[in-house]
Amino acid sequence: MRSRSASAVAGIAAIALMATACGDDGDGNGGDEGAAEGTLVIWSDPERADAIQSAAAAFAEANGIEVDVQNVSFDDIQGDVVNAHQAGNAPDVFIGAHDWTGNLLRNGTVQPIELPTDRAASLDETALEAMTLEGQLLGVPYTQENIFLMRNTELAPDAPETFEELVEVGTELKDDGEVGEVLAMAVGQEGDPYRMNALMTSAGGYLFGQDAEGDWDPEDLGIGSDATIEAMEKVAEFGEEGEGVLRRSIDLENEASLFFDGEAPFFVAGPWTVGDANASDIDYEISAIPGFEGMDPAAPYIGYQAFFVTEGSANSALAEEFVVNHVTDTDFLLSLYEADPRTPVQTEALEAVSAEDPNIAVMAETGENGVPMPNIPEMGETWEPLGIAQAQIIGGADAREALETAHESVAERIGQ
Repeated sequence: MRSRSASAVAGIAAIALMATACGDDGDGNGGDEGAAEGTLVIWSDPERADAIQSAAAAFAEANGIEVDVQNVSFDDIQGDVVNAHQAGNAPDVFIGAHDWTGNLLRNGTVQPIELPTDRAASLDETALEAMTLEGQLLGVPYTQENIFLMRNTELAPDAPETFEELVEVGTELKDDGEVGEVLAMAVGQEGDPYRMNALMTSAGGYLFGQDAEGDWDPEDLGIGSDATIEAMEKVAEFGEEGEGVLRRSIDLENEASLFFDGEAPFFVAGPWTVGDANASDIDYEISAIPGFEGMDPAAPYIGYQAFFVTEGSANSALAEEFVVNHVTDTDFLLSLYEADPRTPVQTEALEAVSAEDPNIAVMAETGENGVPMPNIPEMGETWEPLGIAQAQIIGGADAREALETAHESVAERIGQ
């Protein structure tokens, strides 16, 4: 990684002068028109748009431009950006998830980023690795999230060290009639590979292997491997035909209510549930999801959110300046955090918010054994087949048969 070139700085100055002369057209419809001269257009989900608009005010003033943050559903941003780029009316900057990078690169939608050494050093190294593909940094990460164990401290004062210990404590509470479920962990009828990865990896299973450079290798698909089959057989011991702890009747619609209504002492939760936890009557603590006794630590997926620069943006120099120097700025990140609390990956910002909210530090710690979600394009083809297989196994189906079927389906989808 190297410092910004003189030509890039000159480009920023030129665009800033042009922006001062031209101003904004004021129609507020940049999402349909693309980036207007003198306006840096950013796409964000509605939950963060106001926060980004407010936090970007200093950048806009310093550069004599307008910053127009437009609302786009987070679930739609990736596809909409690809389509808008092909049509020539994409935003200059957009917010997204690190596991989009493979698809965005394949479609030629994103511009590689060059971070100066000091800026890169201020960010979590794993976060930068997660945003890197084919040797190129494709976005600037600003937050991370991962699932963890939330427990009702009145019912379970101590954090379990193993999954078996969790089951033992929860089962005793259930047998005593104090709770209705041992664990609130979404499985659902179609499975939830995002959550299940923590347990599957603890038992030795894997989705994709990695090559000698540590890059995800789509040729090494592990769904139907003996290791993954044995891992899911271990998980099945706690399914509907075993301990009955993992159940398809528990899904995203009811998992939180089971915990907040006091019907489950443990909850596989995420940072998106902390606000509800704080507003509830439950005394809670969070800790890492425990792995199986004598096996590997549970490895939850880590997701990173980042700012991307669209390839060929009309304001590409300003867009890169924004993500390189503003998105990595502590004051910007703290301003964004105040309106939208998410765990920062920038060291100074993380230290500052952790001092105010100890949960932030704990949430970061619970991801220490985690693994960044694979960022290759093939990842998107795995969710449905793997989820269905895992749900079937939880329900009592043969693990080998279910996973080999899923393996064949994914292999066909990714062209193996």
